[in-house]
Amino acid sequence: MTTTATPMHLADFRRIVVKIGSSLLVDNGRLKREWLDSLADDLQKLARGGAEIIVVSSGSIALGRGVLGLPKGPLKLEQAQAAASVGQISLSRAYSESLGARGLTAGQILLTLGDTEERRRYLNARETVSTLLKFGAIPIVNENDTVATSEIRYGDNDRLAARVATMVSAECLVLLSDVDGLYTAPPASDPDALFIPVVPVVTEEIEAMAGSAGSELSRGGMKTKIEAAKIATSAGTVMAIASGKRLNPLTAIDGDARATWFLASSTPGSARKAWIGGHLETRGTLHLDTGAVRALLSGKSLLPAGVRAIDGDFSRGDAVRLLDDAGRLIGRGLVAYDFPEASLILGRNSREIEAILGYAGRAEMIHRDDLVLDGAAVERNM
Repeated sequence: MTTTATPMHLADFRRIVVKIGSSLLVDNGRLKREWLDSLADDLQKLARGGAEIIVVSSGSIALGRGVLGLPKGPLKLEQAQAAASVGQISLSRAYSESLGARGLTAGQILLTLGDTEERRRYLNARETVSTLLKFGAIPIVNENDTVATSEIRYGDNDRLAARVATMVSAECLVLLSDVDGLYTAPPASDPDALFIPVVPVVTEEIEAMAGSAGSELSRGGMKTKIEAAKIATSAGTVMAIASGKRLNPLTAIDGDARATWFLASSTPGSARKAWIGGHLETRGTLHLDTGAVRALLSGKSLLPAGVRAIDGDFSRGDAVRLLDDAGRLIGRGLVAYDFPEASLILGRNSREIEAILGYAGRAEMIHRDDLVLDGAAVERNM
């Protein structure tokens, strides 16, 4: 823990995830249009500066309960699902209109926590977000509350935002909430509570500082924000907790507004490589030809044409070992095809994949972003 501020600016980050709490967007069942427009101004400014932005937004249930005239207080599961169904339409339209007025394109993605944890669904979601970003769109991610069961708990979007940030290798995660950061104790009940501008590492002491929920529409409180910080920083993503109560909340962070910054000890890329290289059990082996080995060592992806044979019973997204023609380890990676499909396309040109499989699959057997080279293999070929 530290009480010394560190200079951080959102403009310094290339890929940013912004999480919006329900209480910021919705008041008594009605959308706070002026606030959303001010946020869109901030997003436009960041986009013009070259940033890629993903928004994780709460608000569908809060909006839907207003449309349906549901009473205040806890909702039954079926009521929450119905409210989410109605509210999601209004929420998506609001983002589309506000961003569209500023020349930005919004794309909707509905996820559950399971979509970020089950590897096949994780890869599908990652690819969808990455493709939207390539087209210059801003993905608007929300929890899929219309079908979720135990996931319907306000505040889960803190953790969901952290998982989205790690999934897309974001450099920064901003949690906009009704609090302006972390204090040594809940400031509403303890006038002697001290504000903490920087947290180098999330320790047990930091976790103990998490207070209770802040409002009816934001039940996660500081507890889920600290949990989000643990998820994000362990994957190399810097995280900030800041107040979203004022207009233009992102611009305010780069100004004089308070925010607590949680530092990461690595970058998203290096953290992801470490996860692939050392924390996943391999499910199979790919045997490569000499040309494929040279391509990997020069920083390229693994194409089907360079694979001579495969062993194992792997599924798409599983970790596999990569061996050269002498049986030596070259590296590990996340394979893009199930074993039966990989068996059909190994040794073939990527242009033949659609004719062989009946659909246009990915050109790479393993993308270079999902590949970690073995240190000894690199040394042998230096």
